[in-house]
Amino acid sequence: MKKRLLILCLFAFGISASAQSYMGYFQDNYAGVQSVLFNPASIADSRFKTDINLFSISGSVQNDLYGVNLFDVYKDGYDFDTQSKVTPSSANNGQMNYDIMGPSFMFNIAPKHTIAVFTRARSITNITKINGSLVDQVKDGLDESPSFNFSAGNPNAVSHAWGEFGISYAAVLYQKNQHFLKGGLTAKYLQGGANGYVQGKNINVAFIENTGNPLAGTLISNGEISIGGSQDWENNEDYDFDSSARGLGLDFGLVYEWRPDYDKYDLSKAKPADNNFRDLNKYKVRFGLSVTDIGSINYKKSKIDTYNVSGIVNQQMIEDADNLYDFLNQHYTKTSTSKGVKANLPTALHADVDWNMYRKFYLNVNGDINMAPTDKLNGSTIANRVTLAPRYESRWFSFYVPVTYMEYSGMQVGSGLRVGTFFVGSGSILSNVISKESKAADFYLGLKIPVYEKKFKDRDEDGTIDKEDACKNEAGPAENKGCPWPDTDKDGVFDKDDACADVAGPVENKGCPWKDSDGDTLLDNVDACPSIAGPLENKGCPWPDTDKDGILDKDDACPNEAGLAENKGCPNLDADKDGVSDKDDDCPLIYGPAENRGCPKVSKAMLEQLRVEAKSIFFTTGKATLSEANKGETSGRLDAIKEILKNYPNAKFAINGHTDNVGNAKANQKLSEARAKAIMDLLIEKGVNPANLTSQGFGASKPIKSNKTASGRAENRRTEIVYLGNL
Repeated sequence: MKKRLLILCLFAFGISASAQSYMGYFQDNYAGVQSVLFNPASIADSRFKTDINLFSISGSVQNDLYGVNLFDVYKDGYDFDTQSKVTPSSANNGQMNYDIMGPSFMFNIAPKHTIAVFTRARSITNITKINGSLVDQVKDGLDESPSFNFSAGNPNAVSHAWGEFGISYAAVLYQKNQHFLKGGLTAKYLQGGANGYVQGKNINVAFIENTGNPLAGTLISNGEISIGGSQDWENNEDYDFDSSARGLGLDFGLVYEWRPDYDKYDLSKAKPADNNFRDLNKYKVRFGLSVTDIGSINYKKSKIDTYNVSGIVNQQMIEDADNLYDFLNQHYTKTSTSKGVKANLPTALHADVDWNMYRKFYLNVNGDINMAPTDKLNGSTIANRVTLAPRYESRWFSFYVPVTYMEYSGMQVGSGLRVGTFFVGSGSILSNVISKESKAADFYLGLKIPVYEKKFKDRDEDGTIDKEDACKNEAGPAENKGCPWPDTDKDGVFDKDDACADVAGPVENKGCPWKDSDGDTLLDNVDACPSIAGPLENKGCPWPDTDKDGILDKDDACPNEAGLAENKGCPNLDADKDGVSDKDDDCPLIYGPAENRGCPKVSKAMLEQLRVEAKSIFFTTGKATLSEANKGETSGRLDAIKEILKNYPNAKFAINGHTDNVGNAKANQKLSEARAKAIMDLLIEKGVNPANLTSQGFGASKPIKSNKTASGRAENRRTEIVYLGNL
């Protein structure tokens, strides 16, 4: 068991830095907010209006000591000694990391300016310059090992976990003809988590076996070991979070695009439907260069112990030790102890070249170069690597096959895809399927909400986009809402310029003939009744009584409908046609039965819909303020309730608040009242008549389920809208 655990731990130390995951995906033009982690300049002039990351995770495994069949490692009976390939050297290496990206988003604040905000939790472990021959020699334990003498050199191990809150800004810096340059900068607030490190200097180890008594074998060593961490791991086994461990980080980058067909994307020639070509990738070749993770976290409480490990111990002493600290303190001299250390970030240089081969097919070459020293105490690093990744890319789907050479683990081939809101992939999955000597493994997946830039529709190609075009299938000028100008009288004068649109006339008379057919002194072009004489004040027409109700049209408020003199010539109106005269109708614009004074009755279906909508309104725990996490959904629910209530202007509704029985009864009563009033105030703010609403809280007095279960209490924490009757 000790032997199997030792080898699994050594292989696990091969998980690589997060900047080396998402292989093939980072360079996708639809990578969105994730791309800012590789190069902050990439989000400027993006294909997104906004991109919201809900959750994504990445990690990768690599080392240069053990090669295994990953799909056989966890099978019963798997033997590392015989089934794995060990490639020892005097300086073997490995890395481990996980990167979780929490709620994050990016959006364009102006055509040439973009910002992103992201949250991350990261963990990285580095082991460098470990003598693999020594590891292979003692993998079965010293009692099974023949005599040996090795120089362990200067091994270094670091494990570090921290959180990040980053804000990125990117902008277009230069644009002229085929040249396009953009730059970006990310500032990060760093919160330290857990940190531990071990470093050796000039370590030599020799073992003399005792064939008569394996536990009496002698281990001779010399050199120096420094060991430390973010807390006193020696005396405190429980983790104590140190909120004072903080730092700042910085990323910056540039992206240059060569656009040989720049004249196709000239904004001065863009049509409204083109949407300024924001939906198109316009480059033939793209070059990117960035430096990430400049910065460090200051662990002021970190304890560093340094030991002179020159001495002789036997196998029995090693077996009796409870932990590394006990062993070092019991058998070697502690030469110094100090506090406070800075943990640097894994600073790296990233470069990529992206070639648009043909339409939606691309070929990308990108690489990472470590810029942090590998021999620094408590220093995190990445492994150097280069990746060649062909890909097919479209708005809602991308597929890529990255081929990578990694410094520690060699060549690996992976695959990944992006489908709508989901992406998943691995830079090593294909090679690991066929290889029995895998030295690396990685994966990534995520869920997001992308909102893309797109070209607008213009079916008749008249320059007026469909959503603003009143004649979508017939070309016309923008000033006429995309419709052609009519010429009803066919006199060559468009109706918009024709004072007599129905009568042909000369252009100089605005399309009207020069005559007075009825002899009433008004020319026909201005005579509303050119064949019948009438007074000037009625534009040449006699005063009519169209509806024959004895009231001339000039005095008739309803000239086409007979009515009463006392009603200005109008009949008693019934605007909503429900058989209830408007003067007796409480809801003159809404159809309703006479027995309810012309207003609709509140149905059981509507009450059920109100119950469902009210049930989905969420508050901050213990408060009467809406939950920020569900604020958008809650606002939508309130809008739906408003739309229902406005159909019942003569109805009275009560908003009732209820809680479970957890906590103080008086506090619950006040909380239920406050929540009910908060919803009432929000509905009034959205336009509901205050006269239609009341609010009341009942605390825990009216449960609908048992408060003895979590699900019952959840049901009892509710808001209800109850119909009280008509006003």
